[in-house]
Amino acid sequence: MEQRQLGDSNIKVSTLCLGTMTFGQQNTETQAHQQLDYAVAQGINFIDTAEMYPVPPQAETQGRTEAFVGSWLAKQRRDSLVVATKIAGPSRGMKWIRGGPQVNAVQINSAIEGSLKRLRTDYVDLYQIHWPERYVPMFGDRYYEASRQHAAEYIDNQLRALAELVQAGKVRAIGLSNETPFGVLAFEQAAREHKLPRVVSIQNAYHLLNRTFETGGLAEVSAQTGIGLLAYSPLAFGWLAGKYQRDPQAAGRITEFPGFGQRYAKPNVPVAAQAYVDLAQKHGISPAQMAIAFARQKPFTTSVIIGATHPDQLAENIGAASLQLSTDLLTEIDAIDQRWPNPAP
Repeated sequence: MEQRQLGDSNIKVSTLCLGTMTFGQQNTETQAHQQLDYAVAQGINFIDTAEMYPVPPQAETQGRTEAFVGSWLAKQRRDSLVVATKIAGPSRGMKWIRGGPQVNAVQINSAIEGSLKRLRTDYVDLYQIHWPERYVPMFGDRYYEASRQHAAEYIDNQLRALAELVQAGKVRAIGLSNETPFGVLAFEQAAREHKLPRVVSIQNAYHLLNRTFETGGLAEVSAQTGIGLLAYSPLAFGWLAGKYQRDPQAAGRITEFPGFGQRYAKPNVPVAAQAYVDLAQKHGISPAQMAIAFARQKPFTTSVIIGATHPDQLAENIGAASLQLSTDLLTEIDAIDQRWPNPAP
């Protein structure tokens, strides 16, 4: 499988990354290990997790995903794998995580120690802020509301604390997630002014139903800074695989955890998703593979984060690693996007 450089680091990652948010809720530890074994055998060297996983977040399961990855990682050759995890941010409850997660020096140090213990490793390759400390609209919110701003740790201080983890050898590189152009550039400015490590990646939602990375300015930021996208939710919780068109009650996050998938409960999602599924079928391509290949082919993408609950889903998704979409097909995709632009941001 093709590998790409992670920002300006010396880390190379496979163009597909195994996401693990189902481990510990929808997948058992044995199933998690089977997925990890299969993914690595297919050329994936990149694994993404988070301290708040599995989803939906709950006090009784928090940290279980990292623990499942850790029990597998302890039996692997550590230097052959790139392991990414994330510190949770504020404003989403989760009082069971340090009394309410914050992104300040004290909590950053506490969070990394917890993650390292659960992952059974001395370091993580990529440590990411799961979502910004400050207020920004996310997870389905469309509009920025200045009145919702709240006190937040300065970005300079966040980066200093993360830099100390790099200096201590606990973290190799730093990344952001669910970020905006302002946030990425603020971290860039802090790194430049204070001679601190630069951010190497942005893990944001990006898929055929949500192309705001392109339309909202982040693609330009990526091109100018060299900070690549780690695209998550390439299948839009299964909508782009045709799962819910075939069976509206199919087992999956949309039906099992409806509150967690509210960003997809919007009028144009079913009709736009169906148009993409029909387009893939017209070209004789798996809808899931077309969606993943679309995200992988973008010049700003470093890696696409895939996930699955069943082995056949994982095999199909990994099959997108070698699929190259034609210029004509990409033109047809853009035509659908222009008819129903970003129905699920």
